[in-house]
Amino acid sequence: MALHMAVEVVRDSSNSLTSQIQNFIKREIAEGILHPGTRLPSSRRLADDLDVSRSVVVEAYGQLVAEGYLEAVQGAGTRVVRHLGDDRSVVPALLDDREAAEPLDAPPAPVRWDLRPGGGNLPAFPRREWLGCYQRVLYRADSGDHDYPSLAGEPDLRLELAGYLGRLRGVRTTPAGLMVVAGFAQTLGLMCAVLPRIGIDALAIEDPGHPGQRQFVRESGLRAVPVPVDAEGIDVEALAASGARAVLVTPGHQFPTGVTLSPRRREALVRWARDVDGWIVEDDYDGGLWYERGARPLALQRTDPERVVYAGTASKSLAPGLRLGWLAAPVPLLDLLMRARARQDLGTETLTQLTFAELLRTGLFDRHLRRLNSLARSRRESLEEAVRRHLPGAAVLGRGAGLHAYLQLPRGTDEAALVARALRRSVLLRGAAAFHTGPGRGAPALVIGHAHLPRSGVGEAVRQVAAAAHG
Repeated sequence: MALHMAVEVVRDSSNSLTSQIQNFIKREIAEGILHPGTRLPSSRRLADDLDVSRSVVVEAYGQLVAEGYLEAVQGAGTRVVRHLGDDRSVVPALLDDREAAEPLDAPPAPVRWDLRPGGGNLPAFPRREWLGCYQRVLYRADSGDHDYPSLAGEPDLRLELAGYLGRLRGVRTTPAGLMVVAGFAQTLGLMCAVLPRIGIDALAIEDPGHPGQRQFVRESGLRAVPVPVDAEGIDVEALAASGARAVLVTPGHQFPTGVTLSPRRREALVRWARDVDGWIVEDDYDGGLWYERGARPLALQRTDPERVVYAGTASKSLAPGLRLGWLAAPVPLLDLLMRARARQDLGTETLTQLTFAELLRTGLFDRHLRRLNSLARSRRESLEEAVRRHLPGAAVLGRGAGLHAYLQLPRGTDEAALVARALRRSVLLRGAAAFHTGPGRGAPALVIGHAHLPRSGVGEAVRQVAAAAHG
C-alpha cells in the first residue's frame, strides 16, 4: 500500500537524518497528530519520498519500535501502537455535532435498550440502492460535476425534489424556489441570520419542542419565545399574544407530542402570519414517514407559499450523516437566504445530491420509504401492545408517523425517578420534561424512539420500564 506521511527533515542539520525522523514521529505521536493504530508508510516508500537511504528509515523505525512508540506486525506493516503506557497520545475530547445540539443525548454508561428519540434510532440505510445510484452518477459525471456546486443545489436534484414534494406533501414550489442545504440545522441557521435583516428579532418555538433548537435560536442572537402546544397543535392565540412575528412549527407531526395541527389552527396560523407581516418555518422533519391508516396531512406551506418556508430533510428517512436537506421559500426571501449562505459555505456536496436525485428519479426512494413505513408501523404496534400489557394507565399518543412516540404516564408518576430507575435496569429514556421550557408544564410522559428495535426488543424494553415504575 503506497501510503504517504509528511516528515520534516533538514539535510544540513547537526542531527542525523535517522534522529530527525525519530524525533519528528515521537512529537507527532505525543501531540496527538499521529493517532494510535495509524499505519505508517513502508520504510522503502518513506525513504523514496524523503530521498534518503532506506537504511536511515529502517533504523528510525526500529528504534521507535524498541522504545514502544511503534509496532511492526508481519503482513500488516508498521503502526503507531494502540495503547501507549503514558499520556503521550492523549488529546482533548471534542463533542460531536449531535452532542452539541442535544446535550442530554450522551449516555452515562453502556445500556442494553436505548429508547431515546435520537439514541441510535435510525432506519436501515438502503446500501445496495444507494451504491447503485452512486455508481451510475459517478460513471456519468463530467468535469463540471466535480467543480464547486451550485449554491442553491444541483438542478437535477431540485427538479426531482419539486416533483416529489408536490406529489407526496402537496408543496407548491418549482426548482427555482428550492435550495438544497446541509440538513434542517442549516435551514434554521440561515433563517436566524436573515430574520433580523427584515426587522424580526424573535422566533416563537413550540413548547414542548426540540431543546437543541431553542438553544440554537438563542445562541444565534434571537429571542426564543415559547408557545404552548395542545391536542390541536400550537396555540395560535397564545402566539398572537407573544408579539413574535416568526414561528417555527412541526404541523404534520409535532415534535415530541406527535399531534397534527388541526384544520382550524392551520387557517388561524396562516391568518396570523398575514396579519403581522410575519413568517412561518415549517419543519417537516419526518414528512415521508407516515404509516397511520388514511390520508396523511398535506404541507402547511401549500396554504400560503408566500408566508411559509417549508423545510425537509433526509435525516430520518435515510441518515443524518448525509447532511442533506432542502427548503422551499418565495424568491425574495430565497435570495436573502442564499446571500446569507454565501458567507457560510459554497454549497452542498455534489455527488451526494446527484445520487439522491437518482434515487428519487428511479422510484427507489419511494420503495425504501414503503419498507421503512412498514417496519416503523410494526414497531409502533409492538410498543402499543407492550404498553397495554405492562403499563396499565399509560397511553401511546400522537399520530402513527416518524421514528418516535409520545408515551403519557399515569398521573402522579414521578417522571424523573422513573427515568433514573429504568437506567439501573439498562434502559435509557428521555422524559418529556426535557422538552419543555420549564418544570411542571406538562403531564408526566416519555418520548420513545422505537423504530430501530426488533419487535421482541420493544416488548422487553417496555417490560423493564414497567418493572422500574413498580419499584
